Amino acid sequence: MDYEIIVVGGGHAGCEAALAASRIGHKTLLVTSNVNNIADMPCNPSIGGSAKGIVVREIDALGGQMGKCADEGKIQIKMLNNAKGPAVQALRAQADKVIYPKLMRKELEKEENLTILEGMVEDLIVEDNVVKGIILSDGTRISSKSVILTTGTYLKADIMVGDTRRREGPHGEKPSQHLSDNLRKYGLNIIRLKTGTPQRIDKSTIDYSKTRVEPGDDKMLFFSFDEHKEYDTSKQTPCHLIYTTAETKRIIKENLNKASMYGGLSDVTGVGPRYCPSIEDKIVRFSDKDKHQLFLEPESNIEDDPTYGNTIYVQGFSTSMPHDVQELMVHSLPGLENAKILKYAYAIEYDAIYPTQMNLSLENKVLSNLFTAGQINGTSGYEEAAGQGIIAGINAARKVEGKEPLILKRNEAYIGVLIDDLVNKGIKDPYRLLTSRAEYRLLLRTDNADLRLRKYGYEAGLISEQQMNKLNEKIDLIEKLKEELKNKSITPTKEVNEYLSSIGSTPLQDGIKLYDLLKRPEVKMSDIEYFIDLDYSEEVKEQVDINIKYDGYIKKAEKEALKMLDLDNKKIPDDIDYSLIKNIASEARQKLSEVRPTSIGQALRISGVNPADISILMVYLKKEYYYDKR
Repeated sequence: MDYEIIVVGGGHAGCEAALAASRIGHKTLLVTSNVNNIADMPCNPSIGGSAKGIVVREIDALGGQMGKCADEGKIQIKMLNNAKGPAVQALRAQADKVIYPKLMRKELEKEENLTILEGMVEDLIVEDNVVKGIILSDGTRISSKSVILTTGTYLKADIMVGDTRRREGPHGEKPSQHLSDNLRKYGLNIIRLKTGTPQRIDKSTIDYSKTRVEPGDDKMLFFSFDEHKEYDTSKQTPCHLIYTTAETKRIIKENLNKASMYGGLSDVTGVGPRYCPSIEDKIVRFSDKDKHQLFLEPESNIEDDPTYGNTIYVQGFSTSMPHDVQELMVHSLPGLENAKILKYAYAIEYDAIYPTQMNLSLENKVLSNLFTAGQINGTSGYEEAAGQGIIAGINAARKVEGKEPLILKRNEAYIGVLIDDLVNKGIKDPYRLLTSRAEYRLLLRTDNADLRLRKYGYEAGLISEQQMNKLNEKIDLIEKLKEELKNKSITPTKEVNEYLSSIGSTPLQDGIKLYDLLKRPEVKMSDIEYFIDLDYSEEVKEQVDINIKYDGYIKKAEKEALKMLDLDNKKIPDDIDYSLIKNIASEARQKLSEVRPTSIGQALRISGVNPADISILMVYLKKEYYYDKR
């Protein structure tokens, strides 16, 4: 059997990688240990969130699938940080754990260039540090031109509860026992990471009168920029908010030594997530806090589904405590005093690749033609995985075609920030995207992902001519509306000033262009429509509103981004020997030799490399490579 591209793993990274590679036109094989777990959501029943929701829109802009399946499979959706500025707003949807995987699997199965095979990959076919295929656990060898590993948490996975450790994956499946050992044999640095998941509760045993209802937004919202079905906002399934109690804190503190991470097991080496800690981590790290918020999230609306139909996910309550302690913990929560636990919480430890060993294209530096995406690269979250997956799929295809890879810059996409951070900074714990990680977050908004990235999806072959025409029409309408507002004025009549006063805006002394009026923070586009009829879509009006109001800030961010791009254009030769550079700090020399940056801009973003080291490097390049005479 021969394929052009093989994708190993059917999680969120694997689905996007396989769809991208096959839709571009390459004969692709997706190998997964269990076809029934394709696009599974073993932890949180949600898609999106702070920063993550923007990634989902970026995936859609590039031609990916996650946003479309989330739109169709959602049971609730809302815009986070709606009262704050556009730079931090992001969509978050509760996804139906039964429907979402079915929708994604359907997309995979209808791709004519894609074959799905159930099997366990335990080794690679490697010749002279070039990957040429995979080897299954039964010895079957399958050749390919590129391999993409998206193994999630299945590399030597251990489930840990209290003082017990079991070698198995999230659903009790057999994990990959030998692949990470073989990767280490080929020269890759393998690390151990940890994550966890909370209990699932029988929803009929919860007293919701003691909780606060958290509904979806009353406005229709979508991840995808393409066609989507309208829905009844009043029929969304609510979540519920509760808080831990003093009794919860007491139980955890008194039983802390029984948790796997705090003495239950002596051989735990995996590092857990800093930004999504277990409840015992929260109690220890934030000992001054009397309570922590928890969300009760429904996992499915398919009531007769035997796995998810009757379950509530206790968001924020992951733990590695033994079952008897978990019973006490759950019953200490308001509304859950008589709750029935259907599935106990656990921690999971697994192998991953230290991410500085890959290029910005997601191709490995040690093994040519090997791409990696998702939790194998040290990230956490479905969205981070899917974002890497589509880039790996595109770049594996481009490698087969002999083309330059697609590398998204930090000012172009959160996906670019994510990959740049992994490659240049490495990780200490499972990486999670945050808005604070993006220095150009005002440019990387949820509303403009199509304007930023759709052209790249089109160039890659994932966006159609029709989709590009639709985007170009939108761009034209944005410019048309701007000009209309620049050309229309209002004068200080009694009616005008009374309206302005009613919305808390200063009355006019002279005439003003509507464009300039919209610059006022308190004036919304809906207020402009009081003075003039605007026959434009909501997304066009939103773009114009943001662009006018934040014009100065956006231009400043763009100016700063140009400075960075200038440094990224200053290339570093591939054959440079950092051991020959005198006076550079030893840590900088080691990090530069490890990461092998391709530009001064990338070198400056490497953890442990200081501006003084960059100055010495630039002097060396000028002297040895006639750097400024390009």
